[in-house]
Amino acid sequence: MPIYLQAGLWGLVAGGTLVVGAAIAWFLHVPRVVVAAVMAFGSGVLFSALAFDLVDEAERSGGLPATVVGLAAGAAAYVGANTFLSRRGAARRKSMGDEQASEQDQAGSGTAIAVGALLDGVPESIVLGLSLLGGGGVGVPVLAAIAISNLPEGLSSSAGMKRNGRSARYVFGVWVSIAVASGLAGLLGVLVLDGASDSTVAVVTAVAAGAILTMVTDTMIPEAVDRAHLWTGLITTLGFITAFALTRA
Repeated sequence: MPIYLQAGLWGLVAGGTLVVGAAIAWFLHVPRVVVAAVMAFGSGVLFSALAFDLVDEAERSGGLPATVVGLAAGAAAYVGANTFLSRRGAARRKSMGDEQASEQDQAGSGTAIAVGALLDGVPESIVLGLSLLGGGGVGVPVLAAIAISNLPEGLSSSAGMKRNGRSARYVFGVWVSIAVASGLAGLLGVLVLDGASDSTVAVVTAVAAGAILTMVTDTMIPEAVDRAHLWTGLITTLGFITAFALTRA
């Protein structure tokens, strides 16, 4: 199978856990503290994947200056886009409670939340696809990190959508669309960058890593702290340890 199709498939698989999380939230009642704990664990897994896979690989292949610039650019781009969307009702898009804006609270918030979810997912899929360019197959730690973190994201955000009166058609339409977009992002990332220089791939990887790091800090950790409180740090560390062990297994 061509590498670009593999990238699309793995992006779809990782994004598919968003739909699984949405289905759990729609049909089952999951205590908020459990969702917060899983979100903290997923954050730790992503932190480890960023540190020991994405950023480390970017620095080794592209050099420190390019990696630093890429990280800063990715973080700045995410903050700019997230600020724009937050002002339109997507600020608490990962909340499973009443904090998430409803259409009655703010017109257009449904669109903003959907676009925000897309903003959160695309960088992950791009780096997942780029992990295939080295010829060693998909990066298992990165794949595990994205899949694990997507599950509580879909669960928590969907619970908030349901609580605020959004329909099943809207909820599942959002997450299925994001899953498909994740697959396309991975596919297109490989198509565009296949044959590119190591330094170019390193910069793109660093930009995506900076966006992911900022996303975790700005949207996942606050929601975890809101419910898991003093346990958040410990659970996040356990996620970090789990992903680190995967890289060394």
